[in-house]
Amino acid sequence: MPTIDQAKGMAKRLRSALAERAVDITHSISLELIAAELGHQDWNTAAAKLQPIPPDGVSFHQAIPILRIFDVVKAREFYCDFLGFAVTLEQRHEPDLPLYMAVERSGLELHLSEHHGDASPGSTAFVWMVGVRAFNAELISKQYGYGRPGIIRQPWGDQMEVHDPFGNRIRFCQKRS
Repeated sequence: MPTIDQAKGMAKRLRSALAERAVDITHSISLELIAAELGHQDWNTAAAKLQPIPPDGVSFHQAIPILRIFDVVKAREFYCDFLGFAVTLEQRHEPDLPLYMAVERSGLELHLSEHHGDASPGSTAFVWMVGVRAFNAELISKQYGYGRPGIIRQPWGDQMEVHDPFGNRIRFCQKRS
């Protein structure tokens, strides 16, 4: 049985996946659907029965890579237009200061930052996923002028690596069954 935080994460991912298919639901409806999937009458019942944290008191949440960017237009072209992410947060302390932006797709959240101290250009993020071949076909069909990634069979799974315009790499990998 998942913890309450894991159930909330499931609801967030469900809502995001449906939004990608132009099906908008409220957060509360998403929570109710997850509660039903877990076998509970409603979200309040599920929340009362789900453990808030594991018995040992340690709980980790999704790691969110921060990737350095230098050009917001290029970042949007790559992460939104090519990879299909949606912007979920944009923050600047003042209009002429660097941008900090969050993007999300199907439960994967990435943070992109123009701030000098946030990350080093040339970083690599590794992402476990399901549907790497479908994702690869989607990317290839876009005929992006700066990259057409392939899939490499690795001992740990089928892996597709993309390179953003700032030297960062994201390795999307699906375990083989």
